[in-house]
Amino acid sequence: MKLRIFTEPQQGATYDELLTVARAAERLGFDAFFRSDHYMRIGPGDPGPGSTDAWVTLAGLARETSTIRLGTLVTPATFRLPGALAISVAQVDLMSGGRVELGLGTGWFDAEHVAYGIPFPPVAERFGRFEEQLEILTGLWSTPVGKTFSFEGAHYRLADSPALPKPAQSPRPPIIIGGVGARRTPRLAARFADEYNVPFRTLEETAASFGRIRQACETEGRDTPIVYSAAQTVAVGADDAQVARRAEAAGYDVATLRAGGVAGTPAEVVDRIGEFAELGAERVYLQVMDLSDLDQLELIAAEVLPHV
Repeated sequence: MKLRIFTEPQQGATYDELLTVARAAERLGFDAFFRSDHYMRIGPGDPGPGSTDAWVTLAGLARETSTIRLGTLVTPATFRLPGALAISVAQVDLMSGGRVELGLGTGWFDAEHVAYGIPFPPVAERFGRFEEQLEILTGLWSTPVGKTFSFEGAHYRLADSPALPKPAQSPRPPIIIGGVGARRTPRLAARFADEYNVPFRTLEETAASFGRIRQACETEGRDTPIVYSAAQTVAVGADDAQVARRAEAAGYDVATLRAGGVAGTPAEVVDRIGEFAELGAERVYLQVMDLSDLDQLELIAAEVLPHV
């Protein structure tokens, strides 16, 4: 099992704060540092300095870290045109020496689209654009050097693209698809994803979602393995009082987070992560809401990481 640190900078975080957490995660031996891709705070509260752009942030982190993997969970297909996104991700992958992963989704937070003038079409169109973006990204990155790539879809048209630059990773950076949709998500994950992620669901819901992906992979005739993962809010403490304080800092009642997240003493958290492993999860993204609490990362690295 690999543990990854997952942050939500739209809740109010500067680049320097993210860099501090990313460097701590790297030093402590976590597998990856991921961030959400949003432009506005979700829910009430002080927005602080506002959000930072995900791919600008990852470009900076690519040059200021050296070993930890970096990625988004997830980039909305509504935010960026696929050709431009392919260039950005490939460039950040080159800047990092091949450490980038792309989580991609349909987009869902309509308020941030309205606030920043980003079109937010109905869900059916968003899924259509999402699928075409997956076709285009994988097509551009896999086109041999010296050849061109063209695509004609309902939403995007590319003609004789040089399909450059190429990412450092071959054949391409890993693509992560998440969500718990019962029909379209499994089909797209089976076709395009290197990893499938279930965000913030119970063990039972996670098991059901994994099962749908396994069935879709069989239906699609997929012959390469897919990595299964889960994202869970984390609150780990040396005692119950510390767990409660960290749950509150994450915006949760401690009982709720113990029941539906990854919360408790290190031993309890090891057991909970083990339950996800029994379902087939190979990675767990630990959503850290209080970016100033590096002591929690130290505790997880010392007393959880060695046991999973």
